[in-house]
Amino acid sequence: MSERYSPTVRRRRLSDELRRLRHEANMTLDDVVRATEWSRGKLGNIESGHRQRPQVAEIRTLLDTYGVEDPAVREAVLDLCRQSRERGWWERYRDVLAPTFVGFEAEASGIWNWELAVIPGLLQAPAYARLITQAAMVRDPKIVDRVVDARIERQRIIFGSPPEDMWFVFDESALNRLRHHPDVLRAQIAHLVEVADHPHVTIQMVPADRLHSGTGGPFVIMGFPSTVDPDVVYLETDTDGLYLEDPAEVARYRRLFDHLRLTALLPEETLTRLQEMTT
Repeated sequence: MSERYSPTVRRRRLSDELRRLRHEANMTLDDVVRATEWSRGKLGNIESGHRQRPQVAEIRTLLDTYGVEDPAVREAVLDLCRQSRERGWWERYRDVLAPTFVGFEAEASGIWNWELAVIPGLLQAPAYARLITQAAMVRDPKIVDRVVDARIERQRIIFGSPPEDMWFVFDESALNRLRHHPDVLRAQIAHLVEVADHPHVTIQMVPADRLHSGTGGPFVIMGFPSTVDPDVVYLETDTDGLYLEDPAEVARYRRLFDHLRLTALLPEETLTRLQEMTT
């Protein structure tokens, strides 16, 4: 089991537990609003996890309202609340990172990532991260530096306490776009080869001339070490992204990822092709 810890995952688990306890008490949201004299918005935000740092006193009030008297249950829920209030390292980069996504990523036991147009973020060399950030019309050098620093910080999970399985598939066009930046291309390929040497990392590339099922866009599937934490599919948007947890939707993206793995070059073929691209 992973020893890594993420308040984002604890916050999601807290929300699930509070909804379960309310249902066990046979109470609707309106019932709780009347009992606590809170606004429906406040209660909804706590249950949905949108309230980023719920107060222990608030959770204790809900436990009282739901008639939860078992000391062990009360302490377990309150401890989840305390853990969910802690701040992950990514909070320092909220201006350039999607904090919810990185919070999930930090505790995932498995990460399966498909990218259509760029190299996956966890595999980006600093020079490449800088180049594509600038290409995205980010002009302020300080912001560019923060983006690159954040990418490097994210990648610590590969070399530190990594997920058990990290599988990346990307389209060759992401590297073909670097033909006019040969130094960046060489640096990025060298970085991919280095990361691929780690036993928990698998990298596959889909040749640019192959049709594939991933034209709908990139996605990341994340699994977690505890069975009480459901898998999540992340779809990037202009804000913090879209998160899918419905088992049927997650299963659909798993099938899509399996198709992409079959379409791509085998891992050893990928390494051969990468090395050929710099000769």
